[in-house]
Amino acid sequence: MYLKTLHLQQFRNYRDQQVKFSAPKTILVGDNAQGKSNLLEAVELLATLRSHRALRDRELVLEGEQIGQISATLERHATPVDLSLIVRSSGRRTVSQNGETLRRQLDFLGVMNAVQFSSLDLELVRGSPSERRNWLDTLLTQLEPVYAYILQQYHTVLRQRNAFLKQQSGELSTPMDLAAESDLTQLAIWDAQLAAIGSRVIRRRARVLERLAPLAQTWHQAISNSTEKLEIHYAPNVAAESDDPSAIQQAFLDKLKLRAVAEQHQGTTLVGPHRDEVEFIINHTPARQYGSQGQQRTLVLALKLAELKLIEAVIGEPPLLLLDDVLAELDLNRQNKLLETIQDHFQTLITTTHLGSFDAQWLKSSQIFTIHAGRVLESG
Repeated sequence: MYLKTLHLQQFRNYRDQQVKFSAPKTILVGDNAQGKSNLLEAVELLATLRSHRALRDRELVLEGEQIGQISATLERHATPVDLSLIVRSSGRRTVSQNGETLRRQLDFLGVMNAVQFSSLDLELVRGSPSERRNWLDTLLTQLEPVYAYILQQYHTVLRQRNAFLKQQSGELSTPMDLAAESDLTQLAIWDAQLAAIGSRVIRRRARVLERLAPLAQTWHQAISNSTEKLEIHYAPNVAAESDDPSAIQQAFLDKLKLRAVAEQHQGTTLVGPHRDEVEFIINHTPARQYGSQGQQRTLVLALKLAELKLIEAVIGEPPLLLLDDVLAELDLNRQNKLLETIQDHFQTLITTTHLGSFDAQWLKSSQIFTIHAGRVLESG
C-alpha cells in the first residue's frame, strides 16, 4: 500500500496543509514542537483510530477551533481509496471512505495499515501491563477489525459490572433478604456476559502472540548477533487448560467465584483480560526489571519488525512504517538493521531533528520535507 496524499485541516498545529508523497521514504526534518510527530499521528489515526499521544479528541483539534479533519488518498492493491476522519472537541467522530460516511467506525478499520515506532515505545518493555495490552490490542485491530468491536463490548460490560459492584459495596444488606437474592441473580448475568466476551478477547490475544513471537525471536537473534535469546509469553489473568471457548468461559466463571468476596469489598472487577500481562524474557531474565537500555531497545525494534512482517503476511501488502524520532535512540548496528529491512519495500515516514543520521544514498533516494510551525516545505 502507498500513501499518496495527506491533507490536514485544523488538526493539532496545522491550519490547512496538503502533503504529496512521491518516494518510498519520506524524511520530515525540523526542530522539536514544530509538528513532525503530529503529521505521523494523523496517519496513525487513519490506520487505527487511536493515538498513542492523545487521551481526548479535543487535544487533536487546533486551538480555538471545534472541528479538525484528516484526509488521505491511499493506493491499496493498486486501487485508490479516499479516507477521511473528522474529530471534534466534543468527542464525536465522523469517518468516511470514498466520500461515503460510514455508520460504523469498524468498517473504517483495516483499510490503511501502519506500524508506529517512537521513542515512547520503550515503555512497551519497562512500562505498566496496560502499555503491553494496548500495543497488542492495536495490532489485533489492524489484523482483525472486528476485534475493536469485541473489545468495546468487553469494556462496556466491565464498566456496568464495576458500577454494580461499587453500588453493592456501598450498601448494607442481609444475605438472606429478597434484595440480596435479586442482586446475586443480577451479578450472575454480568458474570456470564463478562466471561463470554472476555474469552473472545483472551483467545485472540493468545493467537496473535503465537504468530508474532517466532518472528520477533528471529529478528531479535539477528539484531543481537545471536548473543541473546528472546521469549514472549502471554500471561492471561484467566488461564484455561485449552483454547476451547467453553473451557475458557468456565475457568473465567470459576475465578470470578473465587474472587467474589474481594471484588465485593473493593467494588471492582478483579478478573478478566483487562488484567492480562505480556512477559518479555531475555536469556531467561525478565526484560522489564533487569534488561539494560540496549537490550530493551533491541527488543522493541524486534517487535516492530515482527509487526511489519505479520501485517504484511495477513493482509497481503506491506504496511506503512512511521518512525518518530527513533533513529537517534538506536546505535549504529540497530539503525543499520532497521534501514536494511525497510529499503524500498515499506513506505516509510521518518521524523528527525537533523539529517546526520542518514547516509548519502538514503538521502538521495528519499523525499525530504522541512517542518516549521505547522507548515510543510519540500526541500530541493
